[in-house]
Amino acid sequence: MNRIVVAGGGLAAARVCEQVRAKGHDGELLVLCAEPSPPYDRPPLTKAALLEERDTTLRTDFELLEADLRLGVAATGLAPDRDVVRTPEGEVPFSTLVIATGAAPISLPGSGPQHVVRTAQDAARLRSGLRPGAHVVLAGASWIGGEVATAALRLGCRVTCVEPGPAPLAAALGDEVGAQFLPWWSDVDLRLGVSIIEVTATGVRLGDGSHLTADVVVAGIGVRPQTDWLTGSGIEVDRGVVVDEHLRTTRPNVYAVGDVAARWSRRWNKRLRVEHWDDARTSPDVAAAMILGGHGGPEPLPVHDPVPYFWSDQFGHKIQYVGQHGAEDAVVIRGRGSAKWGAAWLTPDGTLNAHLSVDQPKQMIHARAAIDGGAKPTPESLADPDASI
Repeated sequence: MNRIVVAGGGLAAARVCEQVRAKGHDGELLVLCAEPSPPYDRPPLTKAALLEERDTTLRTDFELLEADLRLGVAATGLAPDRDVVRTPEGEVPFSTLVIATGAAPISLPGSGPQHVVRTAQDAARLRSGLRPGAHVVLAGASWIGGEVATAALRLGCRVTCVEPGPAPLAAALGDEVGAQFLPWWSDVDLRLGVSIIEVTATGVRLGDGSHLTADVVVAGIGVRPQTDWLTGSGIEVDRGVVVDEHLRTTRPNVYAVGDVAARWSRRWNKRLRVEHWDDARTSPDVAAAMILGGHGGPEPLPVHDPVPYFWSDQFGHKIQYVGQHGAEDAVVIRGRGSAKWGAAWLTPDGTLNAHLSVDQPKQMIHARAAIDGGAKPTPESLADPDASI
């Protein structure tokens, strides 16, 4: 048997199919897609797709790729002693397995109605509730929270956001950088330093004991990798499927890509789980090369260790972030108080570790190259937000 099975139905799964065929796989190719729709692009779901119905189906031609795309069939288990994936329709044998099951959003406690945004169906349900005059309560001034707030305001909703931290995006970027976003939230009733403890039938109950009535409640408090189906499989899981820099799991002939993978990074000397579109797009190239490369010679094995990148569109601005900052890094605000500002994170030895830019795509490109090259800009050189790094 020469069958590659891909467990998952998102961008990473589609890219695996494209890459293994491009690199010469002429055997069977089977995709277990839990959703009823072919793989589609997810970033628009919290952006343009909340304003109007959008078809974000990927252009991957599974028929041309001779891929057996099984819609509505989820991977539910992996036999520990046989190369077999369990599904509701029976067992699926494989010679190689690629895990691309992604992540699932975290919900708020409580029995009341709430929305998350991960699937096209999620976005459609939320869009139907964003009516003029509706009171929308968001849990978390996060990346998704900012995008949903932007769409809700444009559609004439009244928006309240409940954020446990001292500023928007403080949990992701730190208090000082988060504070720079506060002016953007002026049209939102932003409640800082308080949490939602329960979703009720009519709204949310807060940690201070008060209650907010809401027409729509949206949780934007993070995601968890979808790994429950791997329990007892012999594959190591630690905040994601543990893989090395070559995307190999702890089980032979099993790889993991995209949001679900907790990959080792030589660049940052630690394990990363990168929950972003760019990683889902690029990691399948290395996985396919590992599967089909026949690496028996002196050539080094292919490595997946790019400089992470993601973007967010909110309140009329484009935010772009590259790199991976740590708690010990020093942050430098670039162009404080100006419309086009940014932030840079420097390691204790002065190496540029991460960079955020607002409405400056060229700056992002320069910053990514600088991080890749191990640049050590001085805080003084970073003072000018328009200066290249």
